[in-house]
Amino acid sequence: MKTIVLGVGNLILGDDGVGIHVVNELKKQINDPDVTLDEAITGGMNLLDLIIGYDRAIIIDAVKSKDAENGEVKRIPLSDFNTMHSCNPHDVSLIEAIEMAKKMGETRIPKDIIIIGIMMKEIPCEFREKLSKDIAAAVPNAVELTLNEIKKIKLDI
Repeated sequence: MKTIVLGVGNLILGDDGVGIHVVNELKKQINDPDVTLDEAITGGMNLLDLIIGYDRAIIIDAVKSKDAENGEVKRIPLSDFNTMHSCNPHDVSLIEAIEMAKKMGETRIPKDIIIIGIMMKEIPCEFREKLSKDIAAAVPNAVELTLNEIKKIKLDI
């Protein structure tokens, strides 16, 4: 089964880039032809374009949550995820993009899409390349959760 692991964010916007930091750590540990590691500074329809053709997708991103602690890492099935905003205000969310693609007959959408969310009370929009202390401390946890998800996928084959 072909799997894509996609780190989403922007490296020059501090904590928003945490998904890419996680994928960069995963690149040091994963060498599997069935697993593609990539990064995206996009959302919505563009994000859908990146995952089309894979059997499974794991998307790692900063997730704003008032109910979680900064740096908490959670596994969220896409069906339980109420939003995934695009960075483009003229775009749609990933969920909306998937729904539209299905209505148009697209059959190559991954059957299993999981979000590895690094929780934040607020996702600061400030120019800096480093992660804050709490979010940097979450990177190893997100790496471990993602590796476990990949192992689980391998066992399902």
